[in-house]
Amino acid sequence: MDAIAFSKRDNVATAIKDLKKGQTATVILGEEKIVVELLEDVPFGHKFALIDIPQSAQIFKYGEPIGVATRGIRKGEYVHIHNVAGQRGVRGHRS
Repeated sequence: MDAIAFSKRDNVATAIKDLKKGQTATVILGEEKIVVELLEDVPFGHKFALIDIPQSAQIFKYGEPIGVATRGIRKGEYVHIHNVAGQRGVRGHRS
């Protein structure tokens, strides 16, 4: 196993080790085994897309929305601040 996801809603997985471009990453989600070919390097603790994510779609991690795609994100692509905008208040946080 190379990454974790906890919910069927998740459209990203979190790397549990450094992963390399071109590598096939394995994610176990319940009884399901998901295999994703990585399009970019993904550092430990960072996210990659489990599916193609359209622009403006919500990003779900651990079953919770964490942001919105600022452009289309392809399956296997690194997901970070260059392609996701945070959503203040999504999880009840207000500042």
